[in-house]
Amino acid sequence: MTQVVIHGLGLIGCSLARAIKLGHPDVTIVGSDVQPASLSYAKQHQFVDEVTTDFSKAALDAEVIILAGPVSVITADLATLAQLTLKPNVIVTDVGSTKQTVMAAAQPLQQQGITFIGGHPMAGSHKSGVAAGRADLFENAFYFLVPGVASKTAVAQLQELLAATKVKWLTVTPRQHDRLVGQLSHLPHVVAAALVNQTQLALADSPMGLRLAAGGFKSVTRIASSDPTMWTAILLNNPTVVVSQLQAFSAELATVTTAIEAGDGQALTEFFTAAKTTRDHLGPEHLGSLPNFYDLFINIPDRAGAIAAVTQRLAQANLSLVNIHILEIREEVDGVLQLTFGNAATHDAAVALLAAADYQIVRKR
Repeated sequence: MTQVVIHGLGLIGCSLARAIKLGHPDVTIVGSDVQPASLSYAKQHQFVDEVTTDFSKAALDAEVIILAGPVSVITADLATLAQLTLKPNVIVTDVGSTKQTVMAAAQPLQQQGITFIGGHPMAGSHKSGVAAGRADLFENAFYFLVPGVASKTAVAQLQELLAATKVKWLTVTPRQHDRLVGQLSHLPHVVAAALVNQTQLALADSPMGLRLAAGGFKSVTRIASSDPTMWTAILLNNPTVVVSQLQAFSAELATVTTAIEAGDGQALTEFFTAAKTTRDHLGPEHLGSLPNFYDLFINIPDRAGAIAAVTQRLAQANLSLVNIHILEIREEVDGVLQLTFGNAATHDAAVALLAAADYQIVRKR
């Protein structure tokens, strides 16, 4: 019987515990956390079998150890594990949002012959803590793996343990990971927060101010609502990458500023055209063998039950959604509903179903 220790029972840790318990009910899961209330909740809701505040002791008997805290805690945990006599075939993994820092911290452990596999599930929620976890949190989300020197057998064992998460696995190097998440996650969070802060200052003397914010502004700045403490830690653990990307972004803004000042319409048109072309080509047909998602955009009227009518049709046809998002909806104006599917067959069936029901397809894939 495999014993899995999950250190850190926040959103990610307890969601992994739930998924493992769902897929492998025979596995013994030991939940480790410094918060007694989190341990009590986890044991009460039976997604862990045992609980402890003594991570070092629990790690000695584990076949798999999952480090599910912030990166700063993960690196400290790795230092602790390097001082222990672990089981020879133990697999240690993490869920940290930066990987170069974590992989460097794992080297003393790896030098002892212990298998470490870096990991990062690209999933989250506006909620946090042990009570927010759910087994389907990761379904159809990308899950980065950084095997390092780990064997293919060990990677396969970890993937099999986490099979019930239903994630899309991506194997990358630490540098690739940090560069990708820096550009596609870390930088956008900084930009969104900066835009909200700048707008608040710019409209501070307006009686209506941000109350007029709708549509595009809300869509662009949605991620500015993320946890400030968490994002401070993330940026401080990926500084070189994020600073470089911020400098490049600032240079792009400077170029646009120069074009506006010079009245250079051609440069501005080229700027927007390049962006539109790139954004319009984000569809799955351009991703090769990369696991992907399939989007469908439809117009929906601003009336009660409009969204429910769409989802009901999909449910009756047994077509499963990965995600749903409302774009630029205002009173008495049609909105755009973005529907995301996990595979091409489901996407194409949804297109045919909704088109037959006279929904206006704005864009597909």
